[in-house]
Amino acid sequence: MVDFTLTDEQKSLRELAHDFAEKEIRPVAWEYDRDGTWPKEIIEKAWQVGLMNTHIPEAYGGPGIGAFEGALVEEELSWGCSGIQTSIGCNGLAAAPIILGGSEALKRRYLTMLTEECRLASFCLTEPDAGSDVSGMRTTAVRRGETYVINGSKCFITNGGYADFYVVYAKTDREAGHRGISAFVVERDWGVVVDKKEDKLGQRASNTATISFNDVEVPRENLLARENEGFKLAMMTLDRTRPGVAAMATGIARAALEFASDYAKERVQFGVPIAMHEAIQFMIADMATEIEAARLLTWKSAVMLDNGERNTLVSSHAKRFAADAAMKAATEAVQIYGGYGFMKEYPVEKLFRDAKIMQLYEGTSQIQRLVIARETLLPRRVAEPAAA
Repeated sequence: MVDFTLTDEQKSLRELAHDFAEKEIRPVAWEYDRDGTWPKEIIEKAWQVGLMNTHIPEAYGGPGIGAFEGALVEEELSWGCSGIQTSIGCNGLAAAPIILGGSEALKRRYLTMLTEECRLASFCLTEPDAGSDVSGMRTTAVRRGETYVINGSKCFITNGGYADFYVVYAKTDREAGHRGISAFVVERDWGVVVDKKEDKLGQRASNTATISFNDVEVPRENLLARENEGFKLAMMTLDRTRPGVAAMATGIARAALEFASDYAKERVQFGVPIAMHEAIQFMIADMATEIEAARLLTWKSAVMLDNGERNTLVSSHAKRFAADAAMKAATEAVQIYGGYGFMKEYPVEKLFRDAKIMQLYEGTSQIQRLVIARETLLPRRVAEPAAA
């Protein structure tokens, strides 16, 4: 029997996240967005109440909750502000490859680093010439005795300006394309340079930076998985994190629907609230339906992951659909507000800007369609268990 009823523990977790979003995030979200301010105090509070590092196993000091419970948290915090949630949740993206491919010593050192204090980590994959085409990566890692020497640059790195360590992908075999990529854990004080903070359209409360590695020496034992297995590790990581991104998009869409609905019931035109007009009702109805569908796809992709099933296809379904639903809901919310929706003093203008990145990061909507097409058109394979 399929049951969508949350357990008491899941309800309590969701309520904790919602209360945090309502009391700590929502009241200041637009101020942080306007100024592009780093939400240091909010991040520290989220760490203190247990809303950070949710997927880190208990053995390393984390709560070890599943992807499904994590999605509940991520939707609620993104309902508050997806930029602040991106800052809070980025450790999950950086920790995932360590959980999947790190030695016990690496897990013990770096995962506990995040749980013992409020510290941050970043995931460094994207480069100026290697976004969707990871094989175009130019950052290199050259083996020299017991170290690797890394040279190159990474862009659009979340929390890059504040991270204590970075999971860095680099070419260890320049001629092998994506089969020549390896992954390393690199500590900030080993010579990592933060070049600049990006001035972004949306999610302005999250820090996004360009990072450079100039002859940075990394111990051999900080290699994740095996040499030249970095691409596989990155794809496994994104399968694990895309349900969370889909949950974030669902949270943005839900916020847009709520603001639009409240405004439609208050705004009077032609003698009645605009919510009485069929054109507005249809827009609200479509938004509501797509949010429900996005949430169900998100939940399915997370549950598959928790069950040890291969979730590549469903996580791409969820991420693509939820991202597009968020952009549509934010657009429709602006339309319902009319001219006021175009003004910065009204909340939906921010949601419109925030929603756009959901169609871009952790695989664009077009890349998700390529994954979906490949998985749909190729012969069905026996289900592969997800890596523990």
